[in-house]
Amino acid sequence: MPESSVAEPTKLTFDAPVTELHVRIVNGTVNVVGTDEGSARLEVSEIDGPPLVVTHKDGTLTVAYEDLPWKGFLKWLDRKGWRRSAVVSLAVPARTRVEVGVVGAAAVVSGIRGPAAVKGVAGDTTLVALSGPVRADTVSGNVEAQALTGDLRFASVSGDLTVVEGSGSSVRADTVSGSMIVDLDTDGPTDVKLTSVSGEIAIRLPDPADAEVEANTASGAISNAFDNLRVQGQWGAHKLTGRLGTGSGKLRATTVSGSIALLRRPPGEDEPDRRDGTGDNAGTTDKKVF
Repeated sequence: MPESSVAEPTKLTFDAPVTELHVRIVNGTVNVVGTDEGSARLEVSEIDGPPLVVTHKDGTLTVAYEDLPWKGFLKWLDRKGWRRSAVVSLAVPARTRVEVGVVGAAAVVSGIRGPAAVKGVAGDTTLVALSGPVRADTVSGNVEAQALTGDLRFASVSGDLTVVEGSGSSVRADTVSGSMIVDLDTDGPTDVKLTSVSGEIAIRLPDPADAEVEANTASGAISNAFDNLRVQGQWGAHKLTGRLGTGSGKLRATTVSGSIALLRRPPGEDEPDRRDGTGDNAGTTDKKVF
């Protein structure tokens, strides 16, 4: 099936290899999940407005509106073109390279081991258990990422970023007014660089952590849960610097007017809680952390 037009609820199976997936929709929802199967499956459960064009050529499966190109996607502001909606679900081989573009739609991408790129004019994106490199660009859409093991790149105007249990080696994030919450859960060195103009930044590190830390804010507040780090500046600009552990990783956070909080992850479930009276330090009181 080189090309088909989908104007009503449809289910399709693609037995020929799929190595790349391109999806671009307006309103509604797109769900992409990686599987260990060799074939790919598509289900369009709801569609309203113009038909979706489905093509499968040279290993690339495309599900998109023909008037919505990937190039210049974030500048697609044709309000008349927003009068459409589709609910699209795809199951593809886990190593597929994935590109998803949404305008006013929710996107969920999970279980992909190949590179993944998401662009959103509006609408929230959820990324779960991705092990390849990830790039997410939004205008106002929020991105929530859980259990990523690959590198993450994020850029937005006003969208928020939330990273839960991130264990990749690199995180780069830039926003104008969106907030960023980055929870790291890794034993290896991590290179993190977060930049915002007015958004708040919160970073949670494992304890013990290994990183050279530098955090700067021109007029916001800084909170710090690590004794080895020091805050400089009492009025206006604040700077947090220091080394955690061997300093094998890097952590940089910069805002103009937003606040910065550096937090400590609690002990893992497999570690004894020293405050319950059963550990080796029973009777002692742990220092309060943020």
